[in-house]
Amino acid sequence: MPHDPSSDATSDLAEPHAWAVREGSLDLSRLEQAESLFALSNGRTGVRGCLDEGVPAGAPGSYLSGAYEIWPLSYPEYSYGYPKVQERLVEVPDATRIELFVAGERFDVRTGELTDHQRVLDLRSGTLQRHVRWTSPAGHSVVVDSERLVPLDRPGLFAVDYTVRNDGSDDKGAVDVEVRSALVASEQLHETRTTARHRGGVLRQRTDGSALAVSVHAAHDVVGPAETEVRTSASADRVVTTSSVRLGPGDVLRVTKVVALGWAPQVERDDLDGALDGLLTDGVREGWDRLREQQRAVLDEFWTHADVHVDGDEDLQQAVRFALFHVFQAAAQGTDRGIPAKGLTGTGYDGHTFWDTEVFVMPMLNHVWPEAAADALRWRHRMLPAARDRARELGLAGATFPWRTITGRESSGYWPAGTAAVHLNADIADAAVRYLQCTGDDDLAREAIVDLVVETARSWVVLGREDSQGRFHVDGVTGPDEYSALVDDNAYTNLMAQANLRAAIDLAGRFPEQAQALGVTDDELADFARLADAVHVPRDPETGVHAQDEGSTQRKTWDFEGTADDQYPLADHFPYFSLYRRQVVKQADLVLAMYLRPEAFTLEEKRNAFEYYEPLTVRDSSLSAAVQAVLAAEVGHLSLAADYAHEAAFVDLHDLRGKTADGLHIASLAGAWLALVAGYGGMRDADGQLCFTPRLPEGLRGLRFRTRHRGSCLEVSVTQDEAHYAVVEGGPVQTHHHGQEFTVDRDNPVVLAIPPLEEETRNRPQPEQPRGRGPRRRE
Repeated sequence: MPHDPSSDATSDLAEPHAWAVREGSLDLSRLEQAESLFALSNGRTGVRGCLDEGVPAGAPGSYLSGAYEIWPLSYPEYSYGYPKVQERLVEVPDATRIELFVAGERFDVRTGELTDHQRVLDLRSGTLQRHVRWTSPAGHSVVVDSERLVPLDRPGLFAVDYTVRNDGSDDKGAVDVEVRSALVASEQLHETRTTARHRGGVLRQRTDGSALAVSVHAAHDVVGPAETEVRTSASADRVVTTSSVRLGPGDVLRVTKVVALGWAPQVERDDLDGALDGLLTDGVREGWDRLREQQRAVLDEFWTHADVHVDGDEDLQQAVRFALFHVFQAAAQGTDRGIPAKGLTGTGYDGHTFWDTEVFVMPMLNHVWPEAAADALRWRHRMLPAARDRARELGLAGATFPWRTITGRESSGYWPAGTAAVHLNADIADAAVRYLQCTGDDDLAREAIVDLVVETARSWVVLGREDSQGRFHVDGVTGPDEYSALVDDNAYTNLMAQANLRAAIDLAGRFPEQAQALGVTDDELADFARLADAVHVPRDPETGVHAQDEGSTQRKTWDFEGTADDQYPLADHFPYFSLYRRQVVKQADLVLAMYLRPEAFTLEEKRNAFEYYEPLTVRDSSLSAAVQAVLAAEVGHLSLAADYAHEAAFVDLHDLRGKTADGLHIASLAGAWLALVAGYGGMRDADGQLCFTPRLPEGLRGLRFRTRHRGSCLEVSVTQDEAHYAVVEGGPVQTHHHGQEFTVDRDNPVVLAIPPLEEETRNRPQPEQPRGRGPRRRE
């Protein structure tokens, strides 16, 4: 196996490394966090970074995107429209298990002597590597090297290469070694059936309520001394392939396991097994070395477009690459399945997909890996029939998408923070439009985007109302700030609805056949135009600052001074009834609107609103820091922007929220890209126009990133004094730098000076945050 132990630093997870996350010693108290950080996935198949032997374990798990079970939802008082069942991601059979026995003693890191234990998540090879030197209680020493991967270009495959070497350091001569590679049934599934095959086997299970068949097929390649014996056995809950041999000093036993995993409706289980046999055959034929080469090739292509180079901050450099890697893993093979909030790194949020996919993840994908963004839109489009049914159930028009879901069915049992958060409809439309503007993909527009935008636009006609002065209002909704529920005229919701309506008008004109198929009429488009022009955006009546929602600035401010540090998140310690009646912001709301709808605000309005809401925002959600970083940079608070950028990037590497054990925060990791590219780089893509207002915080020497735009790839390199723009792929790109329009092509890069901040902005005091809720930047 291509692993050089001498190159591994003996460090903990905090030590920065440009292209890897390294664990230099095993910390049993942090097993669950490490399992999330070291998780591997391709968007279809996910395995947590558990130890090969399975023990000790924190919360190991293997997952298949879309493999779920149904649980009933119960309410003290049921009301019409409440979801009756909830979908939850389930663990599937464990294919990672490899147990080692040395002279009959089981390898366990808690026994004998562990003289070396290192793990490396390699962000370029896309593999998790492990190097162990262990002496058994009886005094036999062995070296174990393992490497596992989940192929990014082969949905359904998992592979691990496992070697055991008798290093001869114990002077005991030859030793009997046995490697048991297993498929282990999931306790969350039922009706286990096992089949042993030559050097492999099959394990099948099923779900009850969702009626899914889950199947795992494995095969092994074993290389060792000539007398190596290999046998496979099947029991009630596992299939085990055992390789046994007597290893002399220096001898090596190598076991390569290739696994195909998948699910299908129970009625299609025979077809599923046939497909997995074919997938497994292909994987075995390729072999470990070829699978590893292919994984590296996929990531080389990804990093060519996605890498963000940070000059002057090694910690941030590692963190942003870690973030990009995991977002890519979560989105790589979306196609007909969503991108869950935790990806496939854990069971947090029950494996549900939320609005963060469209608002935080897709903006990154649009510019670095648009193929994955297209897949995410296709998945939403497949949910359209269910969204239409939900709209009819709620008495609305068009389509209403679920707040949290796996298959398109609403799985949120809390109405005020779920169903009432109708901004999700406009979020989906916004993501679809931004993708189209970024890529020019008219084919996907005809296939899915027009449908998504028009059907969500129709919901606003019924959701809103016109007053006697002709203003358009949307009442009784919940914006991104879930500490302010069922409010009137949430500014974010109204502005996003306005964009949704206008986009529907534009697309109906550009794609008349699709509009005709949807039954769009001239009268309906006229209604869209009238309502969009009349959207009301509230302001504080005394200061004129934009209000998050109507009357919000008149409410009593939360008692931040009287709130202890251990009383956050507030929703875990105070009733929503108290939160809803106070000025306190869970996460960026109006501030998010200023990022996504920049044309609706002047720079001075953005600065005033940002400074008003900073002292009210407690960031009880991981979604907030990245947005605050972007707006802080835009309005000139660069030091604060840097602090927030660090918080977004390090949310999991430093477990800032104490919840990394449940899985990674995929949207916050995508937000790390936003904080640097849209924050420090000042990139905006409104109306399909790329604009940049780059400016670096003090102490950062340089930033370099690439963005894909309509078939071209533009590289932007920023220093403290100037910005370099160069086209590295495709044709010319028309763009803006601090308001100056210019065109750059492959033969003519452009270098422009960065204007200094105005003196008034430089001298403006940095806004404070609620007591104890300042940015959690690593010291």
